[in-house]
Amino acid sequence: LCQVVPVCQSVTSLAFASLNSFSFRNLSMANSIVQYVLVRGDLITKLQWPLGAVIAQACHACTAVTHLYHDDDYTQEYLKDLDNMHKVVLEVPTEAALNALAEKLKENNIDHKLWMEQPENIPTCLVVKPYPKTEVQNYFKKFKLFKGI
Repeated sequence: LCQVVPVCQSVTSLAFASLNSFSFRNLSMANSIVQYVLVRGDLITKLQWPLGAVIAQACHACTAVTHLYHDDDYTQEYLKDLDNMHKVVLEVPTEAALNALAEKLKENNIDHKLWMEQPENIPTCLVVKPYPKTEVQNYFKKFKLFKGI
């Protein structure tokens, strides 16, 4: 009997370890860390900016927010797996809408970077530091995926 009990304990421990691992994986998939990038669509449609220039603005903002919040736990977790980072690029229709979003995020203590094209001081895009999706997704539900056209 003494030899059977350790075996049962080992099997039970293994089963619980598998269950915990399974639950953690499911939780991770359901609440993955994501970075939202919001780009002004009117820069292309109304102001006739080249698509490459708009993409450069988003790249600048992504770099800036990563630098600003590099020591943040979520940012560190996001950067652990460079080949599987998850970004969502959305279109904000106007400068006013982008500024309103920035203000709403600020009021709710959501860390972000509003990128300003210099020297003109034009707000072009906004990038949120990496967050669990469930913590921030509601701020962005009204925006559509950026199509660039």
